[in-house]
Amino acid sequence: MTTEFIFSTRYVLDKTHFSECYDESVTTDTSIRAYYKSIGLVTSGVILIFSPIDKYLAWFILSLGVVEALSVYYNKAWWLMRQRLSKASGNTIQLMMNEEGIFVKSDFVDVKNLWTEINEIKQTKKGFLLKLNKSTNYISNRCLSEEAKHFIINKASN
Repeated sequence: MTTEFIFSTRYVLDKTHFSECYDESVTTDTSIRAYYKSIGLVTSGVILIFSPIDKYLAWFILSLGVVEALSVYYNKAWWLMRQRLSKASGNTIQLMMNEEGIFVKSDFVDVKNLWTEINEIKQTKKGFLLKLNKSTNYISNRCLSEEAKHFIINKASN
């Protein structure tokens, strides 16, 4: 007779968690292709400065190009700032895992990811990426026990 696996833990959504989440789940594009939009806006702004169109519009478009370039260059810092300013930042999350699925609950979130809904489980250096139909969730190893890690790995191989 086998016993049903049940794992429960709590963790805080802090800067280190958000930073790890970004590092493990986001692939950043540092090539020139990432800057195409900003190059186009800056070029358009410069061309409009020398045209008879209103100079405020030209400078606005040029400024948009500079802001776009900065958002590409400082992508992680921008993403971390948005997460830190969200209402979920600093809250305690309760993570529960059993044979049915993974359940995340906090003051603002109540998510149920059933194992049947998870399309792919990818193990990273510091955690697991759970790929669903329309989203991807990240679970850090920092909040998991060894049994829980092995349980997820077994679910991934099934």
